[in-house]
Amino acid sequence: MYSDRRGSEFITNLHTFLNVANANKVDNFMPCPCIDCRNVAEYSSSRILQGHLLRRGFIPGYYCWSKHGERGVRQEDNEEEEDDDSYPMSPEEFGDTAMEDNEEDGAPRGDNEEEQRESDETADGLGRVISDAKRDCETGKEKEKLETMLEDHKKPLYPNCEDGSTKLGTTLELLKWKADFGCSDTGFEKLLQIIKSKLPPDNELPATTHEAKKVICPLGLDVQKIHACINDCILYRGEKYESIDKCPVCTASRYKIRQDDPGDAEGDDEPPRKRVPAKVMWYAPIIPRLKRLFRNKEHARLLRWHKEERKKDGKLRHPADGSQWRKIERDHSDFTDEARNLWFGLSTDGMNPFGEQSCSHSTWPVTLCIYNLPPWLCMKRKFIMMPVLIQGPRQPGNDIDVYLRPLVDELLELWAKPGVHVWDEDKQEEFDLRALLFVTINDWPALSNISGQSNKGYNACTHCLDKTKGIYLDKCKKVVYLGCRQFLPPNHIVRKKGKHFNGEADHRKKPKLPKGADVFGMVNDLEVIFGKGPGSQSVPKDTVTGHAAMWKKKSIFWELPYWVDLEVRSSIDVMHVTKNLCVNLLGFLGVYGKSKDTPEAREDQQRMKDPYHRHTDKGRLSSYALTKAEKEIFFECLRSIKVPAGFSSNIKGIINMAEKKFQNLKSHDCHVIMTQLLPVALRGLLPENVRVPIVKLCAFLNAISQKVIDHASLERLQKDVVQCLSQF
Repeated sequence: MYSDRRGSEFITNLHTFLNVANANKVDNFMPCPCIDCRNVAEYSSSRILQGHLLRRGFIPGYYCWSKHGERGVRQEDNEEEEDDDSYPMSPEEFGDTAMEDNEEDGAPRGDNEEEQRESDETADGLGRVISDAKRDCETGKEKEKLETMLEDHKKPLYPNCEDGSTKLGTTLELLKWKADFGCSDTGFEKLLQIIKSKLPPDNELPATTHEAKKVICPLGLDVQKIHACINDCILYRGEKYESIDKCPVCTASRYKIRQDDPGDAEGDDEPPRKRVPAKVMWYAPIIPRLKRLFRNKEHARLLRWHKEERKKDGKLRHPADGSQWRKIERDHSDFTDEARNLWFGLSTDGMNPFGEQSCSHSTWPVTLCIYNLPPWLCMKRKFIMMPVLIQGPRQPGNDIDVYLRPLVDELLELWAKPGVHVWDEDKQEEFDLRALLFVTINDWPALSNISGQSNKGYNACTHCLDKTKGIYLDKCKKVVYLGCRQFLPPNHIVRKKGKHFNGEADHRKKPKLPKGADVFGMVNDLEVIFGKGPGSQSVPKDTVTGHAAMWKKKSIFWELPYWVDLEVRSSIDVMHVTKNLCVNLLGFLGVYGKSKDTPEAREDQQRMKDPYHRHTDKGRLSSYALTKAEKEIFFECLRSIKVPAGFSSNIKGIINMAEKKFQNLKSHDCHVIMTQLLPVALRGLLPENVRVPIVKLCAFLNAISQKVIDHASLERLQKDVVQCLSQF
């Protein structure tokens, strides 16, 4: 084995080895023990192994052929060689056809080794994916699909194809083009038919989109279709519920009968009837996706960016620069010592996939982003996973925990030691991967569904909890929160002024953010039976007191062992906050939507005993509303503003000069208006006591939206926004 590779002794030993390797194939594959492949790459043809070993030789010390069926051979030092399973069975290349064309009788046909290496590298990515699919095969049906795919990989696109195009490779390229350019299934099918007609007869190109997807189906990742109760009570999964046909909570049927198109019936026969699930959810397991992510060398390197390449100068550029990240590093050093362990952020919200604004359909996708990546890649589409898709037409609401169960089970598996075995293509080693859910990010209604905290009533503040001060407005039918003065410094003059605050001073201390253990104590005893049917049970409304008044349920995320250690578990998306503030503020100014200066609002102000009676005169505009002349100046200023291409929507397209109002505002438009345009357009307009708080609020939103934030400025920003709220 380790003699001169040009001599007869090496050739004899090589043939002996190849006979042993052929006799001990696993799923028709055998590892290659050459210096480059090192028993990691696998091939189905012994001639490929023969060519590699003739050119490169055996890896040092491979006296016991443990990867090729040999067992129990003693080494010279009298130590028995152990099976080395540290290398996963992942071929770095797949080129049986190419190698057979270039090798004959055990020797390379050509002398250009660089060309052969280049050919191997070309097949590297596809070969690795095929190997992943082969390793994950557990059933005979899956293996049959894989064998068919391997045949398609070797099958030429058409007879006597000289450029080496195969059925699998060509189909994969065309489907990638379809995904890159967003081509529809119908358009792609028409393209396939055109190309197929131009190719020689008897070509292997699929004729339809369905056939093309079927060719590469073993390469895809698993997506599970899980039946759910129509009333969101349970998922029909696991040993307990998988085989039953009725929900044990609400007794609703698992299936519904769907009557197909009457035109399909013949004569007087009844239309076809089909039994279909009443409701389904889709779940895509995240562990296989993480394994594939680390199979990419560049991606595997980027997943260590937060620890190895992040700039550490005290500025806030990334979640890793925040206090919660540092707290986790202190409390769970065994997790953070491994730079490749993943930090997730979870988001979910309702959407209408049909694009009909009048339709109440609500489908809920749940997405995960990875905070190991640099800020400019965290939110890229290729790095965002969507493990859960909850079918409409009704939103899950408080019952979203039922649908999050498969995801939480995987997060528990990823947190438990030692973790999941994953191959790191960048470091060329296998390691134990663990993961942590760092935070959830939602808008205000979805935050309530995820966290379980009530977002309405007298205890709606996520910071103050039971210390929230709310006042109910009889005429407007809503609760308002005027207790912002407790966040001011103890000796602040506004605390003592009561004329603007119902004649009362406020000497309360600033409430502290509750610790995770305190919040867990509030929710630990809450028991809720999920669902919207007759058997469901939430917290009884007539007995709601104390902590139960603030919480609707114990969130499923409390099952994660580290959830109690987090300072902030659920947060609000800054873009949603900015849009909500912008829309309401423009409504008060009278330039968007319906006016906020209503008779009901004036009556509530009168009831609260406004000392100046500013809102009692129904014929007079409020001080915060723009007059007709001020609107002219306001919109002329906006109309004259020019911004760089791509900075925002065309300003002229979002304002209606005839009615002097904004129209068709999107989230990014609101962001630009609040952070850049509104302070400029309001200069010289409105009384100073109205204009200054608006400008301060815009400055605050602009400061927290920057890519780089000075940590020392956060305390000042906190004081500014509290004073701004008090002035409002």
